[in-house]
Amino acid sequence: MEEVSPRVEEYLEAIHRLEEKFGVAKTSSLAEVLQVALGTVTNTVENLEKQGLIIHVPYKGIKLTEKGKKIALEVLRKHRLSERLLTDVLGVDWSKVHEVACKLEHSLPDEILKPLEKVLGHPRTCPHGNPIPTSCGGIFEEASEPLLNLKHGEKGVIVKITEEKEEILEHLKKIGFLPGNIVKVEEKTPVDNLIKVRVGDTETYLSFRLASIVNVKKLEQRS
Repeated sequence: MEEVSPRVEEYLEAIHRLEEKFGVAKTSSLAEVLQVALGTVTNTVENLEKQGLIIHVPYKGIKLTEKGKKIALEVLRKHRLSERLLTDVLGVDWSKVHEVACKLEHSLPDEILKPLEKVLGHPRTCPHGNPIPTSCGGIFEEASEPLLNLKHGEKGVIVKITEEKEEILEHLKKIGFLPGNIVKVEEKTPVDNLIKVRVGDTETYLSFRLASIVNVKKLEQRS
């Protein structure tokens, strides 16, 4: 991987995540995700553009160049393999691995990634269901959509959680929202922005906000 600073890696990874979710990264969103001042983001974005890592169109947003995307995917690969190492080998709870992996991703040497993958059994996703980029930068994942899209009575298999804040993951684990589990929409109440769902024998309410970050593969209804 091209030698860049940890700060540049963090920015490129954050931009990639935002691009995946929204199609483009806004400077305000970057500031929120990275928890830095908007002025700091503006200055760093200018530097990244000078290095040919991004394209920034004022008032529209930021996109990675091929060069920037390559680096972002390599960082993301290290991040998600680190999360697997922490959960599968070291037994760290899935809600706590994201922050630790954010530190490990900048220090893992490229040459240990393939041996690490072998030890882990060549996982395709991180513990939260998000795809691990291949060594060639490819991303292969199961088609899915936000739980929020499902209608009353529809079911889906949980594929991934797209936001990895510790408190969110702790809550989702407590109510059984783990990749592979089946969730059924019992009721949607737009007035309160709530969705009533069932996982196994447990019924609970989710905000529309939470339901938008849980991706599922919709199951076909039996006639």
